[in-house]
Amino acid sequence: MNAREEILRRIERVAPTRPAAEVAASYGRIDRGYRRRHHEGDVLELFAERVADYRATVLRVAPSGVPGTVARRLAARPGSYGVPSDLPPEWVSEVGAPLVRDPSVAALDGLAGAVTGCAAAIAETGTIVLDHGAAQGPRALSLVPDYHLIVVRAEQVAPDVPDALARLDPLRPLTFVSGPSATSDIELSRVEGVHGPRTLDVVVVA
Repeated sequence: MNAREEILRRIERVAPTRPAAEVAASYGRIDRGYRRRHHEGDVLELFAERVADYRATVLRVAPSGVPGTVARRLAARPGSYGVPSDLPPEWVSEVGAPLVRDPSVAALDGLAGAVTGCAAAIAETGTIVLDHGAAQGPRALSLVPDYHLIVVRAEQVAPDVPDALARLDPLRPLTFVSGPSATSDIELSRVEGVHGPRTLDVVVVA
């Protein structure tokens, strides 16, 4: 028995694994009588406002404006950019910078930034959620480069947290992005870029 197996054996002894049916029944008994929606108005406007509060740059464009907007934002930062291999090609059709599709972990630190889509967004909190599925790439792509541009489609923006969570698969690796990475842990001094990108651009397509 190796160390991992020993640790799992001890955990199982203290908290035995319950049958899936029992777990599902227990989950179903949770009281969810809370209010599930707080916003009925323009959720895109609210989302843009909340994202901007986090010091991210918000650019609202029509679908036809995505290629030019992405190209201009990337042109301001010379270098190559990491993109998922399944990123919609039209999003980067006007980009002049070199694009590295599905870059290796070793290559991430040398990139000027990354361009991805997302799984969902939350207007109430100004949060973008990546589940690292279609058009998003692996988690490292959204955390290592110093700059991240995320394209958010209007239909992906949920008004509140409960609505957004209902759209997500809890078994996927979820990354919640609320503005550029920042911390004030040391003497309350804000430091950006510690746990992820220092600069965040959000292109809202509607």
